[in-house]
Amino acid sequence: MSFDERIHRLAERAGIQPLYQDIWGHSHAASREAKQVLLAAMGIACADEAAAEASLRQWEAAEWRALLPPVQVHPQGPEPVRITLHLPAGWRDRSGHWQLTRESGATTAGTFHAGELPELARTTLDDGDTLALGLTLPPCDEAGHHRLRLSLDGLPEAQMPLIVCPPACHRPPALEGGGRVWGVSVQLYGVRSRRNWGMGDFTDLANLATLLGQQGAALIGVNPLHALYPHNPAHCSPYSPSSRQFLNVLYIDVEAVPDFAECAEVQAAVAAPAFQARLADLRAAPLVDYAGVAAAKFPLLERLYAHFRDHHLARDTARAAEFHRFVAQGGEDLHRFALYEALQAHFHARDTALWGWPVWPEDWRDPESPEVVAWAEANAELVEYHLYLQWLAAEQLERAAQAVRASGMAVGLYLDLAVGVDRGGADTWIHRDLYAFEASVGAPPDDFNLHGQDWGLPPLIPHRLRAAAYAPLISTLRANMAAAGALRIDHVMALMRLYWVPPGLRADQGVYVAYPLQDLVGILALESRRAHCLVVGEDLGTVPDAMRAAMHERDILAYRLFYFEKHWEGDHRFKAPHEIGHGALVAASTHDLPTLCGFWRGSDLEWRARLNLFPSEAMREAQIVTRAQDRARLLWALHCEGLLPEGVSLDPAQVPEMTHALRLAIHRYLARSAAPILLVQAEDLLGEVEQANLPGTVAEHPNWRRKLSLPLEDWATDARIVETARALSAERGHPID
Repeated sequence: MSFDERIHRLAERAGIQPLYQDIWGHSHAASREAKQVLLAAMGIACADEAAAEASLRQWEAAEWRALLPPVQVHPQGPEPVRITLHLPAGWRDRSGHWQLTRESGATTAGTFHAGELPELARTTLDDGDTLALGLTLPPCDEAGHHRLRLSLDGLPEAQMPLIVCPPACHRPPALEGGGRVWGVSVQLYGVRSRRNWGMGDFTDLANLATLLGQQGAALIGVNPLHALYPHNPAHCSPYSPSSRQFLNVLYIDVEAVPDFAECAEVQAAVAAPAFQARLADLRAAPLVDYAGVAAAKFPLLERLYAHFRDHHLARDTARAAEFHRFVAQGGEDLHRFALYEALQAHFHARDTALWGWPVWPEDWRDPESPEVVAWAEANAELVEYHLYLQWLAAEQLERAAQAVRASGMAVGLYLDLAVGVDRGGADTWIHRDLYAFEASVGAPPDDFNLHGQDWGLPPLIPHRLRAAAYAPLISTLRANMAAAGALRIDHVMALMRLYWVPPGLRADQGVYVAYPLQDLVGILALESRRAHCLVVGEDLGTVPDAMRAAMHERDILAYRLFYFEKHWEGDHRFKAPHEIGHGALVAASTHDLPTLCGFWRGSDLEWRARLNLFPSEAMREAQIVTRAQDRARLLWALHCEGLLPEGVSLDPAQVPEMTHALRLAIHRYLARSAAPILLVQAEDLLGEVEQANLPGTVAEHPNWRRKLSLPLEDWATDARIVETARALSAERGHPID
């Protein structure tokens, strides 16, 4: 076997795909260099022929020496459960016993004789032949997380999680039988109110839900609420979190914390004229001042924790008992997250260059090291403070979810799960063996990102995720579905494949790596059903047919944006409403794309030109021409549907303004679609020009900092919002008085 063949076999086992097709139909083959550096990033030695051969032998031997696989995902239903066992060939005369303990506690058991099991395959290892045998168990009609125990004469007992999954995700009753609803999405940090401290918070979310529910909305969507970096508030991208399992504590409403009502000292500090002046400046700032908000909130939250410790933990009150229950339910992951937060604050206070655990002193990079364990014991209150913050955030998010339910929203709170985590954050520290730190997740070139994208997020290693029985993913799904009526899976293609950018190569030189699609969508369906949570998959970009089929089979709603709903094979005209959104959530735009006003004016094209994001002047000119054509196509589409606002001409020489009437016409157009859900961006409700995020930029554009222009207190009487709510409720079959 040649060196190239060994690299190919290793890459194949690791899920590295040999080639892919881009959106223009061009094929891109994975080079040997790309395969090698990605294998190395996965911890697989392959620098030379001898190393590659040793890695290949080691991988194959480890698989064949395991009596049971690390996990098995099985569909709920009448099909028998088929398990593959690996045994030395000389053990075919042995008898065995199996026991399946279901999540409910019920057990099923049986015996078998190895000699009677069918042989599926065999291989020769250093100590002789090893067989793959097929063990068939009775069907399992109970969805859940079960455990199989298997013993064989002369061998230690082996155990394996058996995850039995329902056929499809949850769908709310309001969407059954062709039901169609609408909702609003907001960037929560950007919500203005006269009571928040310069950025939207969980109380704003509850108030907004109450208001929109009264106006007929069935759901309210928000950006990811994942934990970011208290020590560095400027790291504000919700799609580059420290942890996807825990919450961003900067969303805590300090004045809504129960301890605030008990603590006269903190109340007096907030009421002080100087502090009120700081809050007024933070509210009036045109962009979110994360550092200013953090400087206002965190010192007071520390004082509230001290009050809670002295007045509740020390006295073992009922509130202390609630806190202890929260900590116990959070388990080891919550404790390690809080420990990470405390350690990061500790190291950053000593040296501001220490941005995350990869640059901590070596002995501190392992959560189980003696140094870390000893520090945690010696600094228990510092760790407990971060447990307290997570408790407050979870309490306030749950109160917002209760407000959503009380408002009558038929779907509820629509949360967003980011595709990955930052390489220096808590999740990677807690589960560092699961990540390929040298590689980055991204996307191949497309019409909006012509250089491709490198998101800077380390990808999960597929075979190590499976070896962990998918436990980190399951915990993440549960945490994000707990308060949600719907969950958006950012870049849902990650359930099947991710575009890995190898270290040292450009974003357009990436390679796709495969993930166990059927296992992951099965787990997603199980957790969705358990939480009664609808699932939406963000499937923009290059989407394989198998991914689309899996989404359809599992009742995962697709994600359709008006800008892309065209007849691409023909004249590029916009699709008619009846052609849009079957089995999908539909929206005009999203946070990574221009608002309707920005699209109309071409402000996104101006930004890209200003920041040299076009590969060539010819491409810039082509997109300017296409945008002009799209404006004409959009007006024609509205005309064909009888929705063109009065006074708006189809004459290309008379380009109208993107008025409220024109935005409303576009949303009415989308409301007539077959899509179960129509989502309206708050920016488009209010006529904002600038988009929340400009992909391909970090500091060059004020990403994740823009505020909405209208204070929340004025939403209920704003004519644009009221008129839009009435129109969409009428179009979607739920008129309101």
